[in-house]
Amino acid sequence: MSTNPLTPAQHFILTAAIEHTDGRIERFPDNIKGGARSKVLDGLFNRALITPNGEGWRVAAEGYDALGAPRPRANARRISIFEAKLDAIIAAAESTDAPEAHAEPDAVDIEGEVATAEASFTAPATTPRTRENSKQAEVIRMLRRPEGATIGQICESTGWQAHTVRGTFAGAFKKKLGLVLTSAKATGAERVYRIA
Repeated sequence: MSTNPLTPAQHFILTAAIEHTDGRIERFPDNIKGGARSKVLDGLFNRALITPNGEGWRVAAEGYDALGAPRPRANARRISIFEAKLDAIIAAAESTDAPEAHAEPDAVDIEGEVATAEASFTAPATTPRTRENSKQAEVIRMLRRPEGATIGQICESTGWQAHTVRGTFAGAFKKKLGLVLTSAKATGAERVYRIA
């Protein structure tokens, strides 16, 4: 990084991003508009003080250093309950080929713990899941039926979202378990999936 001091506009942009928008560049001085904004952003980027962030910009670690502000921790973000549940489902799907000894605590039970926390610990204790009565085993049973199963049926049975079902098909079933899934779609009907 260059030892040149920040211009007032650069200082304002970086400070506003760190203090008000969690590092996202969204605020500019009132006198910086149009092409001037692009030039200021180019100057910040050329000094490695900001980095692209999707459609916009975010303060880089060097930008925090230039202001003498502490860098944010890499894993400091909080995850939502939805993300926690999705992580638990993915962990459960990935742990299906682990030894039996590791299957007892079962990562899917985290979903129950999240629900318990939401209910302020008033929900009754649930029985631990085993491989035979897990959601993944239930989905495999549904896919092995002669009539197969639709994504809607699987969502209704497991409580999963459609994208979670599709991810389980691709990740746990095809990659991890090596299952071959086929699908067929009749005119005006939902696509039906089966294990070949």
